[in-house]
Amino acid sequence: MNAADLLKKLHAHLGQVVLGKPDQTKLALTCLAARGHLLLEDVPGVGKTTLAEGLARAFALSFARVQFTADLLPSDVLGTQVFLPQQGSFEFRAGPIFHQLLLADELNRAPPRTQSALLEAMAQGQVSLDGVTRPLPAPFVVIATQNPLDLAGTYPLPDSQLDRFLIRLSLGHLDPAIEADLLVSRRGDPLHTLQPVASSAELMELQAAADRVQVPKEVAEYAVRLAQETRTHSEIERGVSTRAVLALVSAARAWALWDERTFVSPGDVRAVLRATLSHRLVLKSSLQGGFSREEAGHLVDELARRVPAPR
Repeated sequence: MNAADLLKKLHAHLGQVVLGKPDQTKLALTCLAARGHLLLEDVPGVGKTTLAEGLARAFALSFARVQFTADLLPSDVLGTQVFLPQQGSFEFRAGPIFHQLLLADELNRAPPRTQSALLEAMAQGQVSLDGVTRPLPAPFVVIATQNPLDLAGTYPLPDSQLDRFLIRLSLGHLDPAIEADLLVSRRGDPLHTLQPVASSAELMELQAAADRVQVPKEVAEYAVRLAQETRTHSEIERGVSTRAVLALVSAARAWALWDERTFVSPGDVRAVLRATLSHRLVLKSSLQGGFSREEAGHLVDELARRVPAPR
C-alpha cells in the first residue's frame, strides 16, 4: 500500500470516531507524517482527546495521557530516581513521556516549569535527567490540548513552547445535524471498538516517504517570501523564524503525499500555511490585550492572497 492509500484509509477510519471534522483529521495525519507535534486548542468537550487517542489506536502506538494541573511537577512527566533500600541504590522509574504518543491534556493549566519539561523531548526525542540522557521511543509524538486563555486557571504557553508544535488546530463545535445524529446513534465510547489499521513501523515509513518529497527552488522561494511578509506586516510585532519556515515546508512535503506527488507544489504550501504559522506570530494587538486566535489566522490567509505563487 502506497503512502496516499494508507493516509486515505487512516482518514476514513478516524472518521468513525471524529465525526464531521475531515479537514482537521487530514491535517492531524499530515502532522504525524511530517514528524511533527500537534496542538489542539479549543473549549472542553469538542473531541480533542478523542482525536489524540484515535490517532494512537489507528497506528497501534503506545499511549499515555497526562492531565496537566497547577500542582503537576516535571518529574510526574519525565520520571524520577527511586531509592531501593534493599539494594542500597537508586533506580530510574520512567515517566509517561516514555511512550510513542503522549497526550498532554490541558497543557496550559500547568505552570511554566512543568510545561518546559517537554521542550527537550519535543525537539530532540530524548530526556536528560541527573546527567543521563535517555532516548525516547520512535516514533515519538506529543499531542497537547489547550484551553482558551480566557478560561480560569490557564497559563499562556511561551513562544518557545508554541514553536515546538508543527501544527495547531481547532476542532470547533459539530454541525447541528451531525450532533443530533450523534445523540441518537451513540452507544458507549466508540474508541473502545476502534482497531489499528497501521503500525508504528508504517508510520515511520510514511515519515520517510515525506522526507523524500522534493522541494523545487521556486516553491522554497515562495515559502520564504511568505515568511518575509510576516516580518514586515504592519499588524505583526514579530514574524516567523527560520524554524517556522522549515516547519511549513515539512508539513507541505507530507501534504503532497495525499496526491501521490514526489514534489511540493504551491498549493501544498497554502494548504498547511494557516495551521503551521498562525500560532507562531506575535501580533501588535496581542501586546494590547486584544489578540484572538482567529485574528492571527485571518492575517495568514491575507498573506496567502497577497503573495503571488509561482506557476
